[in-house]
Amino acid sequence: MRFRTLVASLATAAVALAATTAWRVSAREKAALAAHPPTGQFVLVDGAKVHVQVQGTGPDLVLIHGANGSLREFTLGLADRLADRYRVIMVDRPGLGHSDPLPRGQTSVAAQANRLRATVAQLGVTTPLVLGQSYGGAVALAWALQERPAALVLVSGVAMPWPGKLDPWYRATDTALGRHLLIPLAAAFVPESYVRRSIEGVFAPQSPPAGYADHIGVDFTLRRSSLGNNVDQLNNLRPEMVQMQPHYPTLDLPIEVIHGDADTIVPLQIHARPLSELVPQANLTVLAGAGHMPHHTHPDAVIAAIDRAANRSGLR
Repeated sequence: MRFRTLVASLATAAVALAATTAWRVSAREKAALAAHPPTGQFVLVDGAKVHVQVQGTGPDLVLIHGANGSLREFTLGLADRLADRYRVIMVDRPGLGHSDPLPRGQTSVAAQANRLRATVAQLGVTTPLVLGQSYGGAVALAWALQERPAALVLVSGVAMPWPGKLDPWYRATDTALGRHLLIPLAAAFVPESYVRRSIEGVFAPQSPPAGYADHIGVDFTLRRSSLGNNVDQLNNLRPEMVQMQPHYPTLDLPIEVIHGDADTIVPLQIHARPLSELVPQANLTVLAGAGHMPHHTHPDAVIAAIDRAANRSGLR
């Protein structure tokens, strides 16, 4: 009898937790979408929506954001400083921001690059300058391996396979059961203060600019769709880098690589430096003491790298 009572109590608690989780997730996601509506336009690619924001005039410059981010990563100052001389085209990567996801199992950086190329082609873009930040650097490299852009700019970009494993969150969500159990709980109950502390860790040893967390939207990044698509992409990234690495010496285009030597998220010695040794046209700029987010903390250096890439490619 006691065992039956215990089972019944556990079942009741599980149902209550599921109901509370569903209610809280729904309310949180509704508020996040209301606070961070689309700021650009939607382009249809094979029936899927891709959110794109365009500003400025000049040579085409495509900006690709990092993990679990959105194009809002570039609208807190950087795009405004570039729009006087470039047509700045910012995209939400598939499954993130306001863009529809790729089919499950087809979320590779190559598939993402293909969708983004098809997206910007509908805007009249043919041979753009492509900038990738963090995870977006891997997408930019995949783009260049598929079809040559005018030039690449890699800002703290993932480029190479890395030793070891991802952190426990990604390992725990690397199964269907883990995703099913953990992602709704995280979306419902991870406190905003935890995410803000995580952001500070990403920026270290610098600090985020004023208003950064509110601008990108903490709850916006905690949506189930965003968390789920992000873990799928990250958990598959290392084997993709293993496949891409042997092809880097074939990249025959100007590449500006800019990376902080204090970056602990995507370390310089694992990614940017080996890439620059493999690719003859890669020009590496090392920012002393800079962390993972130099497009915010050292924007002048990043803008200079963009201008160098444009000059080297003949776009300016």
